[in-house]
Amino acid sequence: MIITSAKPFEEILDMLKGEDDIFIVGCNVCAAKLKTGGEPEVLNMCRNLEKSGKHVVGWALPTASCSIRSFESLVEKNDKINEASCILVMGCGSGVSAIASVVDLPVYGSNNTISLGGSTGGELLLNLCVMCGDCTISKYGGLCPKAQCPKALLNGPCGGAVNGMCEVNREKNCVWSLIYDHLKKINRLDLLYITHAPLEHGVN
Repeated sequence: MIITSAKPFEEILDMLKGEDDIFIVGCNVCAAKLKTGGEPEVLNMCRNLEKSGKHVVGWALPTASCSIRSFESLVEKNDKINEASCILVMGCGSGVSAIASVVDLPVYGSNNTISLGGSTGGELLLNLCVMCGDCTISKYGGLCPKAQCPKALLNGPCGGAVNGMCEVNREKNCVWSLIYDHLKKINRLDLLYITHAPLEHGVN
């Protein structure tokens, strides 16, 4: 699940300055679950834009805004897209890019893309993965310190955690406490004795 948060409406209006005849594309998967681009949010965006003097020609809610077959598949959802001068996508950055690849119009995104997350037992899980392209999660019992440690430490905790809570965010569990507890449970504490090279944050 791609984790998104809605941009402030004023920022969206500023993005759309000079634009009219707007067509809105939502996302019925991740954004719908996060309430940043499902049907209620799309309809609310339509109302707010109209109240602000913008003309919304129509909207569509594909299964996933990041999996668009073609422009024709959007027309099938709502042929009012043919009257649009721009598209507002209420999905993640991937959805914005996918829509932009099939339309010859300016495409804008209403959300900020935060991370790759998930949900278990009805609980939303944030920052599970940063999609770094060099996955070492198996060395940490399935928990990623690159994503879940604010300092992205790869060789154990910083020493600032108190009672298992993160030094940077006291309302969040220290991922290294979670890693330790999980590795102990599966009898793999030996993995903690492996020293990993620090992350390279420099620009090439």
